Amino acid sequence: MAETKPTSTSGSLGYLILICAVAAVGGFLFGFDTAVISGAEPLFTDEFALDPKMEGFVTSSAIVGCFFGALGAGFLTDSFGRKKTLLVSAVLFLVSALWCWVAGGKIELVLARLFGGLGIGIASLASPLYIAEVSPPRTRGRLVALQQLAIVLGILGAFFSNSIVNRMDMADPAKWRLMFGVAALPAAGFFALLFLVPESPRWLSKQGLHQQAREILSRVAGVTEADIALAQIREAISQEDVGIRELIRPGVRRALFVGITLAVFTQITGINAIMYYAPKVFKEAGFGTSAAYWHSVLVGVTNLVFTVASMAVVDKMGRKALLLVGSSCMGIALALVGYGFHARLPAQTLLAGVLFYVASFAFSMGVVGWVVISEIYPTRTRGRAMALATSAVWASCYLVSVTFPWLLKNFGSSSTFWGYALMCAGALIFVALFVPETKGRTLEEIERAWARR
Repeated sequence: MAETKPTSTSGSLGYLILICAVAAVGGFLFGFDTAVISGAEPLFTDEFALDPKMEGFVTSSAIVGCFFGALGAGFLTDSFGRKKTLLVSAVLFLVSALWCWVAGGKIELVLARLFGGLGIGIASLASPLYIAEVSPPRTRGRLVALQQLAIVLGILGAFFSNSIVNRMDMADPAKWRLMFGVAALPAAGFFALLFLVPESPRWLSKQGLHQQAREILSRVAGVTEADIALAQIREAISQEDVGIRELIRPGVRRALFVGITLAVFTQITGINAIMYYAPKVFKEAGFGTSAAYWHSVLVGVTNLVFTVASMAVVDKMGRKALLLVGSSCMGIALALVGYGFHARLPAQTLLAGVLFYVASFAFSMGVVGWVVISEIYPTRTRGRAMALATSAVWASCYLVSVTFPWLLKNFGSSSTFWGYALMCAGALIFVALFVPETKGRTLEEIERAWARR
């Protein structure tokens, strides 16, 4: 474990950013593994002569792993700690990348992708959870948002890496294997860097290791704030029940409802219909193959720019305000895209609508969804509660990814995007009625607020 003795009364912002950035590398691998399939899929489909059904299964196999990884991550984080769980995810990423590189057939590739999915599912829970628990309230929103920034950078990294590999002078089977194998480098780096970070102080305090927790809190927040935070943590833990009883208590039950429902809305409002099928959408709009590819990169750049913008204001504007503005703009954008397909507007107009939608998502749901999910649960069961919410993300993601082509074929582009616009309207109503504002509040203050409801 890294040295954690306090060095000042105000804490070390540099050290805090360092350990949060290391945890967020899990998000980079999450994004990379999600996007790398877009370049590899046409190549391994040809090599293994996959029919459409098997093609879809191989492509989505990682999402199945994501679901079960997220579901099991709650037990791992609560039982063995946040840091050890992140180490497990790093090992899974590394094994998956190397196994995909040498896979001898479609079954091996599916198994390797499942391993990668397990790593994604675990990291998608453990990374934001760890960051939320080491961060002071005044910076927690921006630091948890590092997870989403890292995901976006991972997606762009995969697009860039795929482009370079595609131009190499080698046979197609070697290309798709190398596309997957590249992920071994950041996975190995993630594993090594995790030995530089401490365990979550809230998890340590839950285990009775209060002095170790105090040392870590002192280094990231200063001695005075550390003593206050530790007292709040110990009080919150002493008042918590254990296991299932805690999850079904009235206040916690409401938090669970909010977290899971918000997680579902981050997906069923259609973002992965764009991220997974952007070239298909742009071809439907009238662009050629080459233009569709480059406009997909533009989607990724837009996602990055507005993710950074959201990080800059999430602790100033607040979580709820961003969600309300973002849900409204997402719905308007999707309604316009649907109308564009219906009225056969120029392709550039549809591109503008898609980019408006992606920008609205990145500025709101993309960042704030993970922030809220990571901070609204009690300390003792935060891991298990987050596991349910994160599993809901992946179940919804899978639903969108497998139904989008079917919806396009049976209902057409306009009706499909209007349907997603209706989901945005539902998200807007849900946020307005049920999601609390958590800006500037400690995790223990948020917990007490739920208990009073």
